[in-house]
Amino acid sequence: MAKQGAKLDWPSRYQQQLKVSKQPLIQEFYSSAINDLSMPISDVPMVALDFETTGLNFDGDDIVSVGLVPFNSKRIFCKYSKHWIVQPRQKLAEESIVIHGITHSEVSEAPDFSSIMEPLLAALKGKVIVVHFAPIERHFLYQALQARLGEGLEFAVIDTLDLETRALKAKQGILGRLFNSKLDSVRLADSRIRYSLPAYQNHNALNDAIATAELLQAQLAYHYRSDTPLGELLI
Repeated sequence: MAKQGAKLDWPSRYQQQLKVSKQPLIQEFYSSAINDLSMPISDVPMVALDFETTGLNFDGDDIVSVGLVPFNSKRIFCKYSKHWIVQPRQKLAEESIVIHGITHSEVSEAPDFSSIMEPLLAALKGKVIVVHFAPIERHFLYQALQARLGEGLEFAVIDTLDLETRALKAKQGILGRLFNSKLDSVRLADSRIRYSLPAYQNHNALNDAIATAELLQAQLAYHYRSDTPLGELLI
C-alpha cells in the first residue's frame, strides 16, 4: 500500500495498480479514476465517505457501517446516499457501541462486508473520494478488501481535516508557527462550527458523510477559487 500522507502522482499510481490488479471490481475503479489533476474543483464529481469501526487498529479492527453521499462544490445529492451496516469479523466492544450506537443484535443480523463491495465500489467509481481524516477510510477499506478479495484498493482523497489544518496554519502565520501556537481543533464537529454549519449527531456513518460534504463545500467557498485545480487539494 502506498505511504499514507505522501503526495503521489495519482494518475500514474492508478495506471500502475490497474496493470497488476486481478480483481474486476478493483480494475473498474482504477480504470474510471479521474486523472485530470488540472480539472477545476467546481467541475469535479465527488463522494463523501465515512466508516464506523470496531476500533482504530487498522490490522485488528473492522468496519461496522458505511455511509456515503455524492456531491459537487454546490450541491449534495442526498437522494443517492447509501448507508450499510455490516457484520465485523470480531465481537463489538462495549465502548464502540457507546460511540456509534450500533448494537450486537444489529450486527448479528447484518451481512458480511463482502455483500456490499460491489455497490460500494460502484458508488465510488468515477468520483473523487472526500473524507475527514484519510487514514481511517484508506486503511480500513484496503484491509477489508484485502481480507475478502486478496487485493486492496489505493485511492486519492480530498481530506477535509487536512484542508482545515492548512487553513488554520495560514491564519496562524509565520510568527504563530515560530512560537508553536496551538492550532484549534480540526475534529469534524469543531471544524463545522467555524463555518456556522449545524450540529449533527456524530458517529453515524451517513450523518458524518453528509457533514463532511457540507464542510468541504464551506471550505471551498471560504478559502479557494472555483477554478482551483483538483491536484492542489488531493493527497
